[in-house]
Amino acid sequence: MRPAMTSPIHTLEQHLLTALDPAPVETRRLFHGRGRCWPGLEQITVDWLDGVLLVALFREPPDGQLAELEAMLHALAERPQWSGQAILLQHRYLPDSPGQWLLGEPCQQREVIEDGLKYLLDLGVRQNNGLFLDMRYGRRWVREQAAGKRVLNLFAYTCGFSVAAIAGGAQQVVNLDMAKSALSRGRENHRLNGHDASCVAYLGHELFKSWGKVRKYGPYDLIIIDPPTFQRGSFVLTQDYAKILRRLPELLSEGGTVLACVNDPAIGPEFLIDGMAQQAPQLAFVQRLENPPEFPDADPQGGLKALVFRQQG
Repeated sequence: MRPAMTSPIHTLEQHLLTALDPAPVETRRLFHGRGRCWPGLEQITVDWLDGVLLVALFREPPDGQLAELEAMLHALAERPQWSGQAILLQHRYLPDSPGQWLLGEPCQQREVIEDGLKYLLDLGVRQNNGLFLDMRYGRRWVREQAAGKRVLNLFAYTCGFSVAAIAGGAQQVVNLDMAKSALSRGRENHRLNGHDASCVAYLGHELFKSWGKVRKYGPYDLIIIDPPTFQRGSFVLTQDYAKILRRLPELLSEGGTVLACVNDPAIGPEFLIDGMAQQAPQLAFVQRLENPPEFPDADPQGGLKALVFRQQG
């Protein structure tokens, strides 16, 4: 007789029981199915948001799996390992990414902590909650590098890098993002951490129409580039990244550093290394930052690429 096959949802349950025993003391990814390490779970991620378990579905589950998943999550909340207050199931594959509260009181915002810093997140009301957890080591690296530096944060979103930089003693951070609502959340994040508002500037503009404004605050000792893969009408990574790279030498101070990122699994680190060599050969590749261990990927080149470059004398 053949042994019974373990269902993907049972596999997920075992991961969550281990990850919640005990629960993390700060916000963390608990399960990263999108790394394609567990067959049948490629469309699922699970995050611990300081008491809220956020389960995100990036594709419609196969027949029967959604009901099995919901039943497992309800049962999880009855286990002795469970110490949370709420469970939110977010259907990222549907328009507007609706959230479904399986447990606890619905709430639209949640304050979380990462590396001792506070961030305000949205729960089940937007596609993204306001903090990309795979960039945890990147924010930590910026915090370690930032003392006394002038920092430019391109595609700043909710200013996570900016919060880390000011916490690390940056002299000033300039955040640029065309989404003014995201920058407003960035201001809230700085306020949550008690940061000096005079050290932080916000440019709510499209980058390619705003080089003059960006240069006005320079030169910069550290530039962070963390763009979306695609932003309708304003940015296509494979076409537009080169336009940024070629501007770097005129924006950087002598010996300045760049953290350049790509989050598309289909694009490897050579895209940035070769692109920098072509567009800004004065900048030498230094290192690729490691990704947090909670983001395993079947393809080592498939995860987040966060590469450090330094301007040569």
